[in-house]
Amino acid sequence: MTRIATRSYSIRTSELLAQQGLHPVLARLYAARGLSDSRELNSELTALIAPASLTHVDTAAVFLADAIAANKKMVIVADYDCDGATACAVGLRGLRSMGAHVDYIVPNRFEYGYGLTPEIVELTVREKSPDIILTVDNGIASIDGVAEANRRGIEVVVTDHHLPADTLPAARVIVNPNQPHCGFPSKNLAGVGVMFYVLLALRAELRKRGVFDAQTQPRLDALLDLVALGTVADVVKLDANNRILVAQGLKRMRSGRMHAGIAALFRAAGREARRASPFDLGFALGPRLNAAGRLADMSLGIECLTTDDEGRAWAIAQQLDIINRERREIEAGMQDTALALLENFDPHGKSTISVFDASWHQGVIGIVASRLKEKFYRPTITFAPAADDALIKGSGRSIAGFHLRDALDLVSKNAPTLIEKFGGHAMAAGLTIKTEAFEGFAAAFETVGRDWLTTSQLERVIETDGVLEDAYFTPQFIALLDEQVWGQGFAPPIFCDTFKVRNQRVLKEKHLKLLLEKDGQRYDAIWFGHADSLPAEARVAYRLDLNEFNGVTRVQLLVEHAEPA
Repeated sequence: MTRIATRSYSIRTSELLAQQGLHPVLARLYAARGLSDSRELNSELTALIAPASLTHVDTAAVFLADAIAANKKMVIVADYDCDGATACAVGLRGLRSMGAHVDYIVPNRFEYGYGLTPEIVELTVREKSPDIILTVDNGIASIDGVAEANRRGIEVVVTDHHLPADTLPAARVIVNPNQPHCGFPSKNLAGVGVMFYVLLALRAELRKRGVFDAQTQPRLDALLDLVALGTVADVVKLDANNRILVAQGLKRMRSGRMHAGIAALFRAAGREARRASPFDLGFALGPRLNAAGRLADMSLGIECLTTDDEGRAWAIAQQLDIINRERREIEAGMQDTALALLENFDPHGKSTISVFDASWHQGVIGIVASRLKEKFYRPTITFAPAADDALIKGSGRSIAGFHLRDALDLVSKNAPTLIEKFGGHAMAAGLTIKTEAFEGFAAAFETVGRDWLTTSQLERVIETDGVLEDAYFTPQFIALLDEQVWGQGFAPPIFCDTFKVRNQRVLKEKHLKLLLEKDGQRYDAIWFGHADSLPAEARVAYRLDLNEFNGVTRVQLLVEHAEPA
């Protein structure tokens, strides 16, 4: 069941924001998102939270500065998603610019799984012989892996943003805004954001030692295109601090000051960097990088982000585009299988979905979980066979108000033998279970779902910003909206109004093309992925878009949901 609702906002706050110089509609939109002062929209780098409040970041800076001075060999152990790849690229570029001797390794997810495991430590020693291992976007749960590195005399610096368990690994230094007692005000940094902060602290330490001064120090702002991409693609909350990182990255892309790999990914995706938006990063660039980690090897994605050779970057971006198309085909087949398995699924009688098929591809289950969650609006975990036949791996996606990692933690506490290992966030998590434990896990997960979720939470609500005045259906107003940084936790505007449906037809058997009328004005609209016709008058929730065709730019409404008026 889906219904349309209108966000509430303080009229007084909206008026105050307008008095501070904001466009009246923007003032209303921001008030509805909890903003009370236009200074919170400051996207200048000077407004970033200072690194000092990030626990142990200064210790990490001193340790890394000493390691650079002693010419110790560092190896970054990266994660195989977009956040991990960008964090690795930021680490490599930033550390090398400060004189570090640094290499990287990215585990193949199918052989080694996630995080710094004892097997990864052994592989790293065999292939790279490091003095120091630096994790990016992983490590906070790697108790055994860190112990193995310590046993071999290798020091470990963990940089991560995932939620920690009760016990932390015995690393030399841990930098993670979510570790206990960390006073850093933004708990929403992505893995790439944490690495960027470590570099800021390291550069300050090297300045203090006289290695650089303000004129000769490396320009870390040159890394912000990578930071923005990883932050948006990892779907972390875009709080004020993350919005600064993303806004600065987008600014660099729009002005053409981006790395060769980012420019190549824009080109491969058929997008224009001069009009870069968070949507491009999350739905065009991010998936192409992620495809490498899902189906092949993320070192291809990391090479794309670390090469300065434009020709090489373009060749890799084209390869990533091909892999992404293959991923889409596999995903479509898996989705069909999932829907067949769930043919008799009754949403009214179930609070969660757990589904497994022996033919599924481990690298794509997360996307399928996401699609099923969207369709049924239930916390969903999809499972595929692991390298070890006795095990299956699950990837989960959640809905508002259901903390997925905490739910898995509770299942694990209630039935200690069910889950081999797990980790993640509120909205996404991963786990490994024995193949024969699937039915038992599904039942235990459903029990937690029933205990935690109310009927109203299992109803999808499309939150809108209400009616948009006729005067703002213009390319100029849409351009103004597109200049802002919208994303997770800072939702892009969706408006809602009642329209007369003047014309409707189905395109490609799956998209509804509409001609809508309001106050005598007619608007083109499209509802992607929806083929059922609308009544003569409908209440429509929509986003504004510009449609360019034959050199003419027209306003188009992208329908999110519609119901009879």
